[in-house]
Amino acid sequence: MYMQVKGGATDSLDLSGTGSCAAFNFRRTARAVARLYDLGLEPSGLRATQFAILTAIAKFQPVSISRIGEILVLDQTTLTRSLRLLQKQRYLEISSRSVRRQRFLTLTDPGVKALAVAVPLWRKVQAKFLAEMGGDTWPALRNELERLAGMAVQLENLALKRTAAAVASKKEEG
Repeated sequence: MYMQVKGGATDSLDLSGTGSCAAFNFRRTARAVARLYDLGLEPSGLRATQFAILTAIAKFQPVSISRIGEILVLDQTTLTRSLRLLQKQRYLEISSRSVRRQRFLTLTDPGVKALAVAVPLWRKVQAKFLAEMGGDTWPALRNELERLAGMAVQLENLALKRTAAAVASKKEEG
């Protein structure tokens, strides 16, 4: 992959290997696949990300916001923004804080109706995509993606713990 930096000399940069960056390649693929599903879901008025959130809520409701974040591996800021939009569209309800300070999500009748329109559209896109991919490829790839997502979450948690420990250590020294 060739990239040119305007206004700066790139001769001193060693960019070898950056084209094989896992984050770049996963995000690139995810964007391309999401755009395909967005196009297929367009008649429902939902985007692929909204469809995923509503589907997860439908499967586990009432479900805490934090649990949906864990299931979908979404950070709190992104999830909150998406939930507010879906709430504004009257597709879901967010409960008041419970005794354990959690808020729970449930679908509304309009949310169920939106999914009823979207699911057949999703099935059509899913079938086309998997057919193009090749019959037996998807189950193994899906399992590997699940494994890699779990591994990435574990590595992230480990890095966060190390960062917190380093910050605590510096506070003790200072």
